[in-house]
Amino acid sequence: MDQLYSKKKSMIKSMVLWSVLMVSQVASAQTLEKMIWFNEPEHWSIDDGALEMIVPAQTDYWRISHYGFTVDDAPFYYATYGGEFEAKVKVEGNYKARFDQAGMMLRLDHENYIKAGIEFVDGKYNLSCVVTHKTSDWSVITLDRPVEYVWIKAVRRLDAIEIFYSFDDEEYTMMRNAWMEDNRPIQVGMMGACPDGNGFTARFEKFSVRHLPDLRRLQWLKNNAE
Repeated sequence: MDQLYSKKKSMIKSMVLWSVLMVSQVASAQTLEKMIWFNEPEHWSIDDGALEMIVPAQTDYWRISHYGFTVDDAPFYYATYGGEFEAKVKVEGNYKARFDQAGMMLRLDHENYIKAGIEFVDGKYNLSCVVTHKTSDWSVITLDRPVEYVWIKAVRRLDAIEIFYSFDDEEYTMMRNAWMEDNRPIQVGMMGACPDGNGFTARFEKFSVRHLPDLRRLQWLKNNAE
């Protein structure tokens, strides 16, 4: 009995140590070539770990609210992840027309998704975030000047996703905290949309997803590490 108890205790300690090591791992760029298109654009390329696409005209993601229509036809390049994680990407675009946008998307299905990045509205750059659960909402932070690029970071923990932005990949500021059903795999990747223009070029660099140990499991391990 004592041997079984000691073995169980040793296994739990090993699991805790492994979880800590996973947290400390440095995120590395994903293998973009192995990701999947939803609404693949006609023109796109991957070069030196960066994705570039010409965002097609008259494309977007939106459901019902305010405008009265539903569209689900913009390009989205993604991989699927389970559990909790931190994802980030550097986003650039030569935005030209109203509502031109590029950024990160996290998507359970056509009724549940988040898209966040830069959106060009009324001649200004805006940090933009759309959260959709059957119907869409939209929040913006208007910038006082154009920016060459922005970093977008998403952290999925429990039943929420926090969205952050940065201009240097060092200091991040939260722009949204939104509910998202947990314990379901989610698609994570890069999107662009051009609802009102004739298309534009978007570029995405250093896309990465870093696994985070499940908080509930960590708590269980802590409570049972006797």
